[in-house]
Amino acid sequence: AAPYAVASGAGFKVGSIFAVASGPADSGAAVEGATVGVYDLAKVSAQAWTVGAPIYWDDTAKLANDQLGNTRIGVAVAAAGNPSAIGRVRLNGRF
Repeated sequence: AAPYAVASGAGFKVGSIFAVASGPADSGAAVEGATVGVYDLAKVSAQAWTVGAPIYWDDTAKLANDQLGNTRIGVAVAAAGNPSAIGRVRLNGRF
């Protein structure tokens, strides 16, 4: 079940599982998501990412970021400047 309303292509977290929604879903509705692959995700705009940097998910802000202390979801596979709203991430598929 979706932990909150999610748009198609948006990241979401259920327990320790991070996924990218395959389609939109309302909170509590069934949702399918990918746990591996390369995706463009909403990110903290003020961060600059380098290729290979570890990427984490802030479930409160619903944004990918480079800050320890959040759930690690993968690595950046393209540089992302400051400012930029989107970052390309390879999901690691580990929970």
